[in-house]
Amino acid sequence: MRMVDLITKKQHGKALTTEEINTMIEEYTAGKIPDYQMSAMLMAIYFKDMDDREKSDLTMSIVHSGEEIDLSAIKGIKVDKHSTGGVGDTTTLVLAPLVASLGVPIAKMSGRGLGHTGGTIDKLESIPGFHVELTQEKFIELVNKNKVAVVGQSGNLTPADKKLYALRDVTSTVESIPLIASSIMSKKIAAGADAIVLDVKTGAGAFMKTTEDARLLAHAMVQIGNSVGRNTMAVISDMSQPLGFAIGNALEVKEAIDTLNGKGPADLLDLCLTLGSQMVHLAGIGKDLDEARSLLEESIENGKALEKFKTFVASQGGDISVIDNPELLPKAEYQVDILANRAGYISEIIADELGIAAMILGAGRATKESEIDLAVGIVLHKKVGDAVKKGEALLTIHTNKEEIPEVEQKIWEGITIADSAAPIPLIHEVITD
Repeated sequence: MRMVDLITKKQHGKALTTEEINTMIEEYTAGKIPDYQMSAMLMAIYFKDMDDREKSDLTMSIVHSGEEIDLSAIKGIKVDKHSTGGVGDTTTLVLAPLVASLGVPIAKMSGRGLGHTGGTIDKLESIPGFHVELTQEKFIELVNKNKVAVVGQSGNLTPADKKLYALRDVTSTVESIPLIASSIMSKKIAAGADAIVLDVKTGAGAFMKTTEDARLLAHAMVQIGNSVGRNTMAVISDMSQPLGFAIGNALEVKEAIDTLNGKGPADLLDLCLTLGSQMVHLAGIGKDLDEARSLLEESIENGKALEKFKTFVASQGGDISVIDNPELLPKAEYQVDILANRAGYISEIIADELGIAAMILGAGRATKESEIDLAVGIVLHKKVGDAVKKGEALLTIHTNKEEIPEVEQKIWEGITIADSAAPIPLIHEVITD
């Protein structure tokens, strides 16, 4: 089998066989296929697409390129959740303890963020003492005991994906549905979950800017998961404006605590209940989604979800006093209000612009080497559709810098006040096949 023949085959729109895909990924991972030939293949896939069988084969070839996590020692149906990312995406911090409070095992592998704000691990490390450096044995022990634990991603998980993604990034082939879907699903499958719930974002703050593109990606990932024996479904949710009010690590932890107390933003709570009911239902709890959602709501109301969060944090070395008193979380030196320059209604809050503003403050990483400031960020006071008076605070910037003109300019590039505006729907679609 010659790589040049496979490139030609795909350039003509023909499907690669299972054996061809397996050999290609194996040899590329081993360094036997040069980057320039794999670049040509990625470009051919970008333009000619892949059929469902090819996508599944590519995904499993990437899975088999490295370590696969064995979670069979964990009792029950292990359900994982993946979000395609966004601004103020605090769902894991709420969902993990909330779903675990109903007895569903949540064995979560998470990473650090590159971009607007930190990843789930960065956010959790806003809690003094919290750590994710767990052995496989300790990780499994904590999930069996507490039903929830979060660990850092294994260095040898899907090495083929790491090589392919780096190549896609410099060859302008990132935005390819089969390549995105296989990249995401390979990591979820290698991480050992029995069932997978996908939160596919769409809008200005999402990777997939249009609902149609988000739908195509969701269908591709659901098809891959179900075809390889993982019960998989997807929710397409809006990310044209930030989710919730908080953007920034410690600020998002505080918002998660508020939400588990039943006092969080309506959109964050609604999305967590929507995703959580799917996770609970896939785990076999509740006769239908309505009952699953009711059980989750009850867990917030009776305090079990918050208690589970405390148990989870304490078991991984975190100081649980910050859960009872979030004022103990890292706090920025300065708080600066951005005031409305006219009366009207908020017609637009561009998630990307506010995310970049938060990154400039230090809440995220521009490069892998960047240091995150866990205390800084932005807290919104208004969402799209809300009325506002002239001089009223639209948001508060939490910063450790005295002068922030670039941040203020970026925020004004992202916020529009108009004579009228309507709220934006949060859930666009649910996909199960």
